[in-house]
Amino acid sequence: MNMSASSVTVLSDARVVQANRILDPGWVAIADGKIIDVGRGSRPGTTESLGGDLLIPGLVELHTDHLEAHFMPRPKVAWDPVAAVVSYDAQIATSGITTVLDSLRVWREDDVEDGGGEARRLSEAIATARDAGMLRIDHFLHLRCEVPMPHVVSEAAELIGLPEVRLLSLMDHTPGQRQFRDEEKLRTYYRGKTGGLSDRELDLMFERRREYAAAHADRNQRALIDLARTHGTPLASHDDTTIAHVGEAVDNGVAIAEFPTTVEAAKALHAAGVRVLMGAPNLVRGGSHSGNVATSDLASLGVLDVLSSDYVPSSLLLAAFALPKTTSAIDLPAALRTVTDRGEIAAGKRADLVRIHVARDLPIVRSVWSTGRRVA
Repeated sequence: MNMSASSVTVLSDARVVQANRILDPGWVAIADGKIIDVGRGSRPGTTESLGGDLLIPGLVELHTDHLEAHFMPRPKVAWDPVAAVVSYDAQIATSGITTVLDSLRVWREDDVEDGGGEARRLSEAIATARDAGMLRIDHFLHLRCEVPMPHVVSEAAELIGLPEVRLLSLMDHTPGQRQFRDEEKLRTYYRGKTGGLSDRELDLMFERRREYAAAHADRNQRALIDLARTHGTPLASHDDTTIAHVGEAVDNGVAIAEFPTTVEAAKALHAAGVRVLMGAPNLVRGGSHSGNVATSDLASLGVLDVLSSDYVPSSLLLAAFALPKTTSAIDLPAALRTVTDRGEIAAGKRADLVRIHVARDLPIVRSVWSTGRRVA
């Protein structure tokens, strides 16, 4: 191996979490952005001691809309978009996430003060920050498409050709179905977002949403699927609830099912080879805020494939460490497989690594490396 000792970084005295085991103690050597060697015990020579902390692969986040909270931190308060991206990137990185799909709403929602419609502006801000070397980690795009919205297809078409796009999700939050079968849960959700719409105003909004669904949903869904196929973009379904929803998702060729709301749907999706993604906040909190199926129940049934932090970036790491406590069949390496995707601590892999110190049963991020570069 033609590589000077000075160009190699060796992290030692760690509990190294690999795909199916933990090396305790272990060490990892990295160079040129990749892992070049992994071993058990002590490695001779100059090393950086991790003091017995855990060393895990960098986490991979497929669905977080948290960027929008940085861009609009309060109703009607828009932050500088590049500054918002940089702040968001720092929070994501210090949560142990080294690869993120930034979920952008590609439609505007009437009567809601933070109703989206800024996907183009935010995608440009991400690109500006990346080109200027401002970002710590890898950012890709996830286009969240609310199928019944009148202009969602044209808005998605403007973005899907970007090389950063990695996923397009088909969502439908029409009142009375899927995630919000209980309409009162949706009312509570919107009251929190809008800062005080009256019941009459919500009635009018919900009626308009039902009209949109009747007028546009079927045609828009076909067009969005065609758009994704044309560009080779993987599809995700969202909030599948019934066997009929599962059949539709399978027919549409979805690769990932985001947040199925029932055991019945999750089991059928998993059996059909669709990867089931559930919310990490659901697991950390002990249940769904919408009253739907608990993530822990699906983990116990063996039908949980992926975790997503959704609206709390730090929850991804917390949930991975909580999984073995809720499900005896899942150990820490297996739990981390639900949050690392491409990540693995093995020779030849990317050197995306996170040092974790556990205190009072809480995993604390101490250091983060992205392609071998310390970023936090």
